[in-house]
Amino acid sequence: MPEMSIHEPTNIIYTGVAGTGKTYQLLQIAQQYTDYLPRANDADLLAQLLQTLSWRDVVCLIFLDFHSEKQDLIKVPEIVSHEFFVAKAAQNAREKNLSNTAWSVLQMHSPSSSKTVTYKNRASQAYFDKDNSGAWYLLPESMDLLSNLAQQLAEFQQAQRDNTASQYQAFSEQRFSMVSFHQAYGYEEFVEGIRPVMAASGHVSHRSETGNSQAQMSYAIQDGAFLKLCQRAARDPKRRYAMLIDEINRANVSRVFGELLSLIEADKRAGMANAMSVNLAYSGRAFSVPANVDIYATMNTQDHSLAPLDMALRRRFRFIDCPPKPELLPIISAFGNAKQSLEDTQTAGVIDLAKLLTGLNKRITQALGAEAQLGHAFLFNVKSLAQLQTVLVEQIIPQLAQAAGGQVAILQYVFRDEPQPMKAQFIQDSQAQISDHVDDEINHQTNDVRPNPLFNGHNAFLGQSINTGSYRINADLIERTGEFATLSVYQRLY
Repeated sequence: MPEMSIHEPTNIIYTGVAGTGKTYQLLQIAQQYTDYLPRANDADLLAQLLQTLSWRDVVCLIFLDFHSEKQDLIKVPEIVSHEFFVAKAAQNAREKNLSNTAWSVLQMHSPSSSKTVTYKNRASQAYFDKDNSGAWYLLPESMDLLSNLAQQLAEFQQAQRDNTASQYQAFSEQRFSMVSFHQAYGYEEFVEGIRPVMAASGHVSHRSETGNSQAQMSYAIQDGAFLKLCQRAARDPKRRYAMLIDEINRANVSRVFGELLSLIEADKRAGMANAMSVNLAYSGRAFSVPANVDIYATMNTQDHSLAPLDMALRRRFRFIDCPPKPELLPIISAFGNAKQSLEDTQTAGVIDLAKLLTGLNKRITQALGAEAQLGHAFLFNVKSLAQLQTVLVEQIIPQLAQAAGGQVAILQYVFRDEPQPMKAQFIQDSQAQISDHVDDEINHQTNDVRPNPLFNGHNAFLGQSINTGSYRINADLIERTGEFATLSVYQRLY
């Protein structure tokens, strides 16, 4: 993990082939820029709720609380024993004459037209009245005056529910922003751009002649992900912030960063020796990148079809290679047990996934180059033979077929198929004559082969999607039968 320096900005790009844990690396880094705060207990929440409230507010809050429980008539003993009243008394160090306090508040804020309350020094605003049974209720016309108090009560009740549901959960403050670049990602999303915004009220303003609702909409300059993060960091210079970018080479880097491309260099950050600032393209605001913002990114070196990484980043970022780590992979048995230790790997009853990946990558490198290798993530969650078969059919073989352009000879070399009979080949030549072991499945016409199982039943879509070029995946591997129901065919890939 990178060091959390207080002064020197960090710019790092993690490079490697697919499945080598680059995105996982970003997620681990994100934990370093996350602060966990203990969740307040109910007593703390209650103290925060009542801290600034008057006795009148507290009594109103009690009525609102009872109202939420479908009880609108309350007698004074219920008010005095309510947790809000008790907690407020404790805050004020009050122990005596609490009933008098409640009576005073209720009578003072009763209407002069009340037929049950006689009181001389009434307040100008009435909230409560009493019925003939001696029970008090909240005046309906006062509900609108208590909307803010009702909102505070709702937030308090929700916080209580959160505490009950997640007693040991902690609040977190994230000092990072994470985005994924793609071909359409641009300066407007990353820095700033002009975007449509709805009217402040968010309500429908008028209806058209056809009766369709039309909301007010205007356009305004809005800050992007990186600019928002930099603004937070500038207001909090004693702590570090991080911009996390997944797949940085999938976008046009020069277009995304724009004038900020020069500002991200360590010595050109705000407060550094060669500090620079620029005027932003849309707003014209003066801007510089804070020194307490770190930038981490991933780059898939296997992705040649997308826009290349701008060479200017080579001198602005440190590049850290993330190679495949087969040593992280388990050993699986025919019974679906996964073992992490390398014990008894020579027995016929286990498949060493580390050796399998190492063998495949050795031949992939020889035939297709190092950038076509497979990352350990492809096999990381494989715990059984069935899962291995699924990963081979649905992920590994299609990826390698794309890298090899569907060339049968290359694929067969990678899977050590050349010396094997057709029934034991992972990859078959779709143009080749079907071997003797499937003679019964051949129509009795010369060179007329029964339709491949890839195109039948539940395998129809799979067959159409993977049967590209002149190769095809052995139907027995897909169906998990024949040679591919045994472990030895997979052990030969070591």
